[in-house]
Amino acid sequence: MSRLAELRTAKFKKKSLFVRALKDAARVRGWSIAEESSLDRMIRDWESGSRLSDTYVSLYCDVFGCTPMELGHFPADEVDEIEQDEALALKRELFAATATDVALVSLFEAQTENLRQMDRRLGAKALLPQSRAHVEQMANLLRHGVSHGARQLTAGALTEAAALAGWQALDLGQYREAWQMHETAKGAAYESDNPVILAHVTAQQAYVLLDLDQPREALELIQHAHERARAKLPALMRTWLYAAEAEAQAATGNESASRRTFDAATDVLPNDPSDPEMPFLFLAGSHLTRWRGNCLARIGADDAIEELYGAVEAMDPGFNRAEAGLRCDLAIALTARGEVEEARAQAEHAKQLAALTDSARQRRRINQVLNAS
Repeated sequence: MSRLAELRTAKFKKKSLFVRALKDAARVRGWSIAEESSLDRMIRDWESGSRLSDTYVSLYCDVFGCTPMELGHFPADEVDEIEQDEALALKRELFAATATDVALVSLFEAQTENLRQMDRRLGAKALLPQSRAHVEQMANLLRHGVSHGARQLTAGALTEAAALAGWQALDLGQYREAWQMHETAKGAAYESDNPVILAHVTAQQAYVLLDLDQPREALELIQHAHERARAKLPALMRTWLYAAEAEAQAATGNESASRRTFDAATDVLPNDPSDPEMPFLFLAGSHLTRWRGNCLARIGADDAIEELYGAVEAMDPGFNRAEAGLRCDLAIALTARGEVEEARAQAEHAKQLAALTDSARQRRRINQVLNAS
């Protein structure tokens, strides 16, 4: 709807009333204007984009009590200037995008990694505004990039930055933004032509569905991400995808499938569970054990407690949010076994850790445990 149409419909229920108001305004000025039947057609043309004459601009301003600029009406020479400014602005943005090269993209990727490291310690609330700005900066370069090679480089960097921002939004309970950030990440991943990061961000988006209590849909999305490019994925990524699938299966209550899939994750885990090409994956040390414990806790398995205590002892310092989740899982498993006092102690410890990162996601889980015990 055009600006003129918005003004008219907001003030007049019927077009005939507006026509009458224009006629009244012209009468006050002592002007003669078109007949009502002609005015009806002219109004339709103006609201479709035709330019008003100065006479009718004045009458519109009288009726609505506004300025010509508020009508969206500018003198012809100003229109030319606006068009020139638009062209100049686009030229500047296109020129800025030509600065994209390997060195610049490396700086973007380093910034993403810095945000990731700080996120572990400070939490999403402190970092999400920076992550949003970081994503928008790269997205703007991608929108205005002409070179195919430069676009691919930018898209690859944008993919993981948007996925990080999406994860942070999810941690804060901002589900719509979390979903949209992952959509941005997937779109960039397609343009980057990188099946590894596409699989990662697609499967990670499933955690929005898990938090919305849609485990079957989450499972389907993770399995699709894995199957689509299975032959092209390195072992470390396949380990992560199997573990994510096992968690979704646990959320559906399928214990046997969850255990079987997590065994598959362990089987394909490479000897060196770190890869500089995939800094977003953390499967070394206690992390995979912690993940398995989470799956077992979800299904109420007796052996969850042993797995989780082992993960607590081996937990790397600095992963505050991850440790909060781990202790929450432990509290869930202890509650299921009837060890209420120890469950509350673990939940309270988790609550303190969650406070450090202001994680709404973990606080919600912890409060559920405390209220149940």
